[in-house]
Amino acid sequence: MDFIVEQLNNFGIENPKAVKALSVTIMILFIAILCIIANFIAKHIVIRIITHVVKRNKFQWDDILLERKVFRKLSHIVPAIIIFSFADAETFPNYEDLIKQFAIAYLIIVGITIINSFLNAINDIYQTYEISKIRPIKGYIQVVKIVVIIIGVILVIASLIGESPLVFLSGIGALSAIFMLVFKDSILGLVAGVQLTANDMVRVGDWIEMPKYDADGDIIDISLNTVKVQNWDKTITMIPAYALISDSFKNWRGMQTAGGRRIKRSIFIDTTSIAFCTEEMVEKFKQIQILTEYISKREHEIVEYNAKNHVNRNNPVNGRAMTNIGVFRSYISNYIQRHPGINKNMTLMVRQLAPTELGLPLEIYAFTSDIRWDVYESIQADIFDHLFAVASEFELRIFQSPSGNDMRSMVEGEGTEGRERDSAN
Repeated sequence: MDFIVEQLNNFGIENPKAVKALSVTIMILFIAILCIIANFIAKHIVIRIITHVVKRNKFQWDDILLERKVFRKLSHIVPAIIIFSFADAETFPNYEDLIKQFAIAYLIIVGITIINSFLNAINDIYQTYEISKIRPIKGYIQVVKIVVIIIGVILVIASLIGESPLVFLSGIGALSAIFMLVFKDSILGLVAGVQLTANDMVRVGDWIEMPKYDADGDIIDISLNTVKVQNWDKTITMIPAYALISDSFKNWRGMQTAGGRRIKRSIFIDTTSIAFCTEEMVEKFKQIQILTEYISKREHEIVEYNAKNHVNRNNPVNGRAMTNIGVFRSYISNYIQRHPGINKNMTLMVRQLAPTELGLPLEIYAFTSDIRWDVYESIQADIFDHLFAVASEFELRIFQSPSGNDMRSMVEGEGTEGRERDSAN
């Protein structure tokens, strides 16, 4: 400053007030130009060098720091340091404290943004590891952010008014009730996040169902307050994190990790089509390759049993005999066991359920070897397409409620029979 005043005096300016005003203005312009140059060097030279070094090495974590602009935000510290350095009693005697207070406040704000970006980078780096799907830390990162922001706001206010931060910290106890109200969801979310993580209840990528929130899809994000679910119709459902603790939901992870997706569906057989097998039917069934061994074995067992117990087979009710429904059930079991889309290492059975007004349910209980939804549906449809088509080969009828066409055929049939009787009379 003395150098500038001396140069102004050399130019013939002798008015003290004018010299002071001009020297302050020149000093401000000098500081501004210096800040611009320093910022330009930091952003366009230093940052470019850092970027070049980062992109040439094999580490991934520094690339994430670069993407989160941690290094670029660090460059904003330089102008603040320059302003703080020139804010002395000699340069700005009347505004020294004010300039320093604003410079410190600016440094704190820049520090908060740097810490925020750094924490985001830590979360991104952590997500590159498989453990992040099991133990997400996004909720904890958000808690740290809240703490940093609160402390930063206190420090900024304390800096601007020139008071110690302890003055504000001493009043936090009185404001605890307000903080509890304002940050209620965050506190509940933090507690829920700890429980969800500790008990391994949900992970990113899990398929969950929660009818209360119309959620049915994959978890794509777990944060402090919410769990984001992408439903199968591509809509997004936001579920409060604490709701996963207080309410019930279904997690399909067990199915995904087991490597098999369950088929549990029935076909309904018209009970009036169930009958004992005649010799002709047995010979016909022997021609079905996957039943040949079964039919031969069953025939041998039945003949041996009936002979041993002196059963009179003139009446089919006596003794043991094969039924078309029993043979069909064995056929389904053998067919499913040979199907390439069925997991042979998991439960597989064909069973009868209690008869209903719709007929006799034959339930297929098995697991596909591929858990992908489209493949699962394709395998299931392929199996039941075949069973519906082949049921008639066993002289069985699949039950179906009468349609309008069936009713019309019945009415037309009765009308034809009536006309034939009239003609005969």
